[in-house]
Amino acid sequence: MTRVNRLELKIPPALVFLLFSGGMYLLARWLPTGRFDFFGRLPLAGFLAGLGLVVGLWALLLFLRHRTPADPGHPERVRHLVTGGVYNFSRNPMYLALLLLLLAWGLYLENAFNTLLCALFVAYMNRFQIIPEEKALYSRFGPAFRQYCLLVRRWF
Repeated sequence: MTRVNRLELKIPPALVFLLFSGGMYLLARWLPTGRFDFFGRLPLAGFLAGLGLVVGLWALLLFLRHRTPADPGHPERVRHLVTGGVYNFSRNPMYLALLLLLLAWGLYLENAFNTLLCALFVAYMNRFQIIPEEKALYSRFGPAFRQYCLLVRRWF
């Protein structure tokens, strides 16, 4: 089995999420030039946050149902390739849930520049979390994982 470079998976995704959330808050507070508002902004933020919570909990429940660990720092410990439910639409619904929460937070903070931080979150997660996880999953599940990757997009 291919070992994942531990430097790539060093920061837990929940901490990455919190760091980006804090960065978004600071950006909104110290860079007021990107301030925006529009009709329905807060309901849209609420919808995105709710959707993020539903997607994240659904994904987590599927991992629990299949009795496979959800620890993103150790993808080599995964026992089953979970491909049903929300995993029919996204290979990474837990990270998608975090992105939806960040987008909701950005709308709440009313700063357009926060979308740049959301894009950086996606880039960071792709490089330092998702690609190493995919290498480990391919090593573990081989052609079944490759076929799954062909059928389901990485984010949505």
